[in-house]
Amino acid sequence: MKIGIIGAGQLGQMLAQAGISLGMQFSFLDPTKDACAASLGKHFCIAYDDKEALAKLAKQVDVVTFEFENVPSETVAFLSDLVPVYPHADSLKIARDRWLEKNLFKSLDIPTPLFANIESQKDLEEAIMAIGFPAVLKTRTLGYDGKGQKKLKTTNDIINAYAALGNVPCILEHFVNSGEVSLIAVRNQQQQIKFYPLSQNKHQQGILRLSVASEQHPLQPLAESYVSRVLERLDYIGVLAFEFFEVADGLMANEIAPRVHNSGHWTIEGSITSQFENHLRAIANFPLGSTNNRGYSAMINFIGSIPSANQLLAIENCHLHNYSKAFRTGRKVGHATLNSSSMDRLELLIAQVQGLINE
Repeated sequence: MKIGIIGAGQLGQMLAQAGISLGMQFSFLDPTKDACAASLGKHFCIAYDDKEALAKLAKQVDVVTFEFENVPSETVAFLSDLVPVYPHADSLKIARDRWLEKNLFKSLDIPTPLFANIESQKDLEEAIMAIGFPAVLKTRTLGYDGKGQKKLKTTNDIINAYAALGNVPCILEHFVNSGEVSLIAVRNQQQQIKFYPLSQNKHQQGILRLSVASEQHPLQPLAESYVSRVLERLDYIGVLAFEFFEVADGLMANEIAPRVHNSGHWTIEGSITSQFENHLRAIANFPLGSTNNRGYSAMINFIGSIPSANQLLAIENCHLHNYSKAFRTGRKVGHATLNSSSMDRLELLIAQVQGLINE
């Protein structure tokens, strides 16, 4: 089967690595000349809105997917008229726009922080009166890894805040000071749904640093209920990640990602079937694989640089994933997954890897 992927970054790279053993071939459309997934298939180094190139890609593949939600939804809609594309364009349109996303949650009775649409400085000044401090102003689209957002703690922070984010449509949310968990789910064309265990996530400066797979988390059933509502409403095909705030009375929705997700990288070595393989199975109309764990697992991101491979691989059950990207401050350039037979031992392994990180 021939798979087209919009985007050729590390997520596209890991999708291709998972699919090659299934006999799949890959084509990537990405305007970046040195895109790290390009060596794993045919690389169309062309803009995402080049319809001639999109049509050419569509003729060479059986199905198309995408590796990140900053792809224009118009691109996916155009391709959908030529070749099956999963997830659907409507799913991408909603997931890439925080205002549409939050209203979807609201319509499905999934709790969210207080939020408001912001299209001017005046809107912001009025909305903060209802939402209160602390709050977060976020661009409705394109923000990721802490980009495109500004935390508001006092009235002084409001001054020129809308202009600071580019005078583009934004959303204001009440700031939730709690831990974050995420649930990775996959749904195929036969409407079969499978879930991975909730992962507990830790961020620094808006970037995910550590995800640890939970063991029988008490909020797993509630998270699965919320995610199922979204999957069914969107008639979603593929992997979807749902990030939640863990609050006193349960879970509160943060955001969804219509793709394989950083907080699920531990599944590569930590699950019977990784999120990457299951995404491909879902879009290719194959049966889904088991999401059961292989012991206790975690993922540590490498931001800006990667410790010595010799040091990392000397750590018990440490698996290195180097994306072959140029090192740069604030850039995700690789990750390590860790596995163990107990949570106590896993925590020791995490500390060992973290001790090698020099940032």
